[in-house]
Amino acid sequence: MSEQQAGAAAVRARPVRLRRVSAAAAVAVLVVFAVAAVLLRAGSTGAVFGRADQVALGGIGVLVAAGLLLLGRPTLEADARGVRVRNIVGEHDVPWAVVRAVSFRDGSPWASLELLDDETVALMAVQAADGERTVQVVRALRRLHERYGPAPAG
Repeated sequence: MSEQQAGAAAVRARPVRLRRVSAAAAVAVLVVFAVAAVLLRAGSTGAVFGRADQVALGGIGVLVAAGLLLLGRPTLEADARGVRVRNIVGEHDVPWAVVRAVSFRDGSPWASLELLDDETVALMAVQAADGERTVQVVRALRRLHERYGPAPAG
């Protein structure tokens, strides 16, 4: 999940376990839909399935598998300029000047950025399921925040 470069200079993260699980699930879905498409024939119910139905079923399998692969899409890149976050749906480019804290609450599936305007940005690339890698990434993000973030109030 973490590809750290030059200490606190840059942080990159992707979810490891989630990517593996989503890829395995996508392969399983493709196999199940392909087998179902091949075996789709006229049954005892009297329904007649043609070649177009088999192709359509295979196409649905491809779409479902592609949707599962989207789960492994999250990416995080952070450096002196800020944090670039790509989640399953949506992207954010957040400068350090607007980040109040990098948080990872107990029981949360992923880390988040708390912004000065009381908004939060989920960091789905930093998953709790990845264990020690997640700890390293959160620590590196906090070091970057301390170095480049807004000055503490008071």
